Amino acid sequence: MSDARGSPRSARSALAEHRGSVMKARFVGVISDTHGLIRPTALEALAGAELILHAGDIGKPEVLDALRNIAPVVAIRGNVDRGPWAADLPEARSVEVFGERGYLVHDLKTFEHQVPDKHTLIVHGHSHKPGCHRHNGVLYLNPGSAGPRRFKLPISVARLHLVDGGLRGEIIELPP
Repeated sequence: MSDARGSPRSARSALAEHRGSVMKARFVGVISDTHGLIRPTALEALAGAELILHAGDIGKPEVLDALRNIAPVVAIRGNVDRGPWAADLPEARSVEVFGERGYLVHDLKTFEHQVPDKHTLIVHGHSHKPGCHRHNGVLYLNPGSAGPRRFKLPISVARLHLVDGGLRGEIIELPP
């Protein structure tokens, strides 16, 4: 697990810290590329979220149902999301996170790299590679894939925290 500064932390310690905290911190859960698989460890890592963002490649509607049992969900359609259940999901959308304006897009390569006005967050997926960095004042967050393992990439989700008046991303690696 790492934050926007790249500080690594183990998934087990983060989950234990989350379970054991007396005063729960506010956070937004971020997940992507589930491809129809909803891991219990992903649900556990997202438990307590005020909102969950799904950056596409959901795979089947039951994934969204499971996430909605935790918190309200804002989701977009990825390239594998086909059929009547996915028809109403947009390919991209704006969202507000702790008063900050964000934008969800599945494949960052298809994004025209012109950040919409006053947006300070871009959440994306598709590559299955988790990452969190800032560029020109915008936080770019890819939670990685919480679905079937691809190559040797980690299985992960992410959290967004409001810290000192700004957003901080945290990647949480899940056990395989």
